[in-house]
Amino acid sequence: MTFAPIRTERLELRLLTDADREWLVSVYSQPEVGRFIPAGPWTADISEAEISKRMNRRGFDTEQGAVSLMVLHEGERVAEVMCWFTDRDHRVAEIGWAGDPAHAGQGFVTEAATALLDYVFSEVRMHRVAAIIDPRNVPSMRVAERIGMRLEGHLREAEWMRGEWCDTLIYGKLASDQNV
Repeated sequence: MTFAPIRTERLELRLLTDADREWLVSVYSQPEVGRFIPAGPWTADISEAEISKRMNRRGFDTEQGAVSLMVLHEGERVAEVMCWFTDRDHRVAEIGWAGDPAHAGQGFVTEAATALLDYVFSEVRMHRVAAIIDPRNVPSMRVAERIGMRLEGHLREAEWMRGEWCDTLIYGKLASDQNV
């Protein structure tokens, strides 16, 4: 099954291309974006590995069982959203997102994440999708809540990242929640 771009009223979500590399580095290298992801703010050595991982996410029917999508508004890159199987046999996945701070507050990440959730529940037949969020990342918590995910757990000091223990929030949404 070839992945076709997803279109919303304002956005286009398409698979990443080599032309997106510069944007990815420019966004993920920003401290306010990178501080909440396991790899941390991207440096030159981190960038290539992270981009390579994302470029290989070409569909849920591939070996990777994942997509990484560039989000475009009027042709301009504004965010990345991604989703990957964590349990392919039982149709369980994780979703993630990162927006360009230059476009914050315009609802692009929320709209893109909603479109991706709609796609994975309707087309991929996902049973459950989770978002793993650092509780200091208030904008991501708000996105999860706006797209109908429920806070299911707060794990205290569950991750060791860059020299400190970090709490983890687990948000989840079931296919059956889509119809609520």
